[in-house]
Formats: sequence, structure tokens, C-alpha cells
Amino acid sequence: MLNNNLLFGSNNPNKLSFSSERGLPHFPPKAKRIIYLFQNGAPSHVDLFDYKPMLKKWHGKQIPDELTHGKRFSTMTGNQVSRPVLGEISNFAQHGQSGAWISDFMPETAKVADELCFIKSMYTESVNHAPAITFFLTGTEQPGRPSMGSWLTYGLGNSSKDLPDFVVMTSRDKEASCGQIFYDYYWGSGFLPSKFQGVKFRGSGDPVLYLKNPEGMSRSMRRNLLDDLQALNELNHQEFGDPEILSRIAQYEMSYKMQMSVPELTDFSDEPQHVLEMYGPDVNRKGSYAYNCIMARRLAERGVPFIQCMHAGWDQHKNLNHQLKIQCQDTDAPSAALIKDLKQRGMLEDTLVIWGGEFGRTPFLQGDIGDYKNWGRDHHPYVFSLWMAGAGVKPGFSFGASDDFGFNPIENPVHVHDFQATVMHLMGINHEDFTFKHQGRRYRLTDVHGHVVKDILS
Repeated sequence: MLNNNLLFGSNNPNKLSFSSERGLPHFPPKAKRIIYLFQNGAPSHVDLFDYKPMLKKWHGKQIPDELTHGKRFSTMTGNQVSRPVLGEISNFAQHGQSGAWISDFMPETAKVADELCFIKSMYTESVNHAPAITFFLTGTEQPGRPSMGSWLTYGLGNSSKDLPDFVVMTSRDKEASCGQIFYDYYWGSGFLPSKFQGVKFRGSGDPVLYLKNPEGMSRSMRRNLLDDLQALNELNHQEFGDPEILSRIAQYEMSYKMQMSVPELTDFSDEPQHVLEMYGPDVNRKGSYAYNCIMARRLAERGVPFIQCMHAGWDQHKNLNHQLKIQCQDTDAPSAALIKDLKQRGMLEDTLVIWGGEFGRTPFLQGDIGDYKNWGRDHHPYVFSLWMAGAGVKPGFSFGASDDFGFNPIENPVHVHDFQATVMHLMGINHEDFTFKHQGRRYRLTDVHGHVVKDILS
């Protein structure tokens, strides 16, 4: 009997949704894999990539009321009467043939400026972290929907035989002064089969728990045990028809394969010293952003199609002067090294790398302009920047623009759903035609919104 939960496609509502029969990709993809460098806490666009000389001219003066009128901010500044403009705390310069404006806090990123495609007119809907991150990664502010990685790996099927198709790694700043919580639903599968949820690699000890056999159990014994367990699960599936039983079988088999693949994956002895040095001094420290970036490249090499690296620490409500520089020191060299590493291996042409957070930071100050050590910026969903590089996007290109204060988009605004539609397009998926029926309604990552940003496509 056909299970309605396994139907997809608004144009083909009776097509079975098994990996060999989903009809995906809809067209030849530009990207074979995605590495999403998600910066939890929201990097300050006006201090890093969106150069605004007006901020220094207005430093300490009240930001124009017409910009803030009717706007919603977090509780930190929602009732703040005075909102003095805070000039950028870094120095900007143009880099590469593209002339991209990049902060001196990001010197290594500046060296790969001509590989980057900036979107400087992003905007979103939530002013708080968890809903805004959930919105970026799942298409809605409420937890429980499938994440982007789950949608893509569900739709496009398996490409890695010995590793999960969706891997997640997390890290946080060295001082851990303004970290965010990493909720499991950021990489959850929602109502999709659970085999498509992200597999989190831990930052200490064994990357994945329970991969090692207990003392006295050989690999052949483990194989025999799994064969018997699979036979029992198949009997249960024949009786009950629960698709989660098939997911359980698949996950047991993947765990068995990972017993061999993960130790090799995490052994950096085959990495040339100059490559390790490129990622920075923290590259061998498990759980660091640098370690996760080189792991992302190694996972991509081995066929993993969606890798999500999440780094917390960008929530600088206070001590922006000191803390932003630390965050950049943690992330700048590894991010740039990943671009260079992929390019020198011929992988950048079919790998999409994304760098960005859930929103930006306010051009005005949170707090007192005279309290230099405690300068900070509040959450700012109205405009912010991110960059992409690699497969299918124009290198050395900047799209969209914000006003003179970096407060609102004034040219080519890009909504979160537009961004999601574009990412899916690069993977060969028409976001409007890729849906999943759940509780009587067809859902998609972009809900009922989203347009592909064609101007950034190469």
C-alpha cells in the first residue's frame, strides 16, 4: 500500500519518493556538495564587509529617527532612548581585482577576495538568535521542520558509501564569552525519515560515540550480530510498514562502515605540512574552527554532499572592540584556507562554500558612547552580508547594497527564502517542485516564498 508521506513533487504528485525514483536533480547541478560555515551569533556586517564611511562621520550622534521608527529590536536596545551611531571599529581597504572592501580584521579572507561572491542586501524576519538560525536552516522560525542539509540529502540520495551524507561540526570562540547554544534541530530531519538528519561529529574524544567495538567483540562478530538484527527488523517492517524501521537498518549499516572510515578520516598524517599551516595554529586542536574546516575538506573529498560547520561567539553586545577581533582570528585563516585548499585540488569548481550568520549588527551603539570598553552592537535583521564561493556563483562579485548607515537594503534585497531557493538551484533542484507531504499538506524548504537570485549565478 502506498504511503502518502513518501510522495513528492507538485507537478508529479504520484511519484514515489525513493532515492532512485525521485526524479532529482531537476536539471544539471553546478554544485555537487556544500560546505556551510555558519557563524552563530551574527557577525557585524558594518565592521567586516559592508564599508560605511558615514558611520565615522556620525560617530556619537543620534542615528536618524526615520531609520529606526517602527523597527523592532531585541530587548537589549528595544527601550534604549539614545541610539548613537558607532563608527566601524576596524579599518577597511579594497582587495583583489574586484576591489572588494574588507576589514583589516580579515586579512586572509582579503587574499581570496576575487573568489568570493558577496550578498550585501540580505534581510530576515526574527530579531532573536534561535528563531533566526532556525529560519535560515529550516525555512521557519519554529523548531521541527527538516533542515536544509536533510532536504538536500533526502532529495539527491546517497553519494558517500562509508560516511553520512550530512555531517555537522560545532566550535566556539576561545574565550567562550558570548557563545550560542547549538540545538539539535538545527540539523534535524523533522518529518523526513530520520536517516536524513545530520550526524554530529564531536569536538573531543571519538568523533562519533559507540563506534568502537567493546572488548572481546571482533569485527566479524559485529557483522553477524547486525545481520541477525537486520533480519528481525525486516520482519517488523513487513508486519508494521513503519519507514523508520528501514531508517534504523540503514543507520546500523552506516555505523558499521564508519568504524573503518572515521579513523582514517581523522588521521591528518597524510596532510602536507604547508596545508596544515595554511589553516592556522589551531588546526590540530579537536573542536576548533580550524580543525573543523580541514575536516570539512576531507569529508568533501570523500563524497559527503552537505557539511555544516557552526561556530559560535559573534554575539557582541559588549566588548565589541576586543571580542570581534578574537572571532576573526579564530575564523579568518581557516575560512580562507578552505577556499584555497579546495581550489588547488580542483574541487572549488563543484563545491559551494557559504559563510554567514543569522542576521547582522546594528549601526548604532548598544550602551553608552563614553564606555569604550563595553561598546557593543545589538541584533540587526534588516540588512546584513554573507559570502559564497565556488560552484555556480560569480567570483569577485558583490550583489545588493545597503544605505549609507548599513541599516536597510536599498538595492536588490535578498530574503532568506531567496537565499535557500538559490542554494537549491545550484544543487539542481527547483525549490517550488520539491515538496514533502506531511499531515495533509505539502511542505518545502522555502514554504510558499523564494526566488532564485539569478544575478549571482555564473
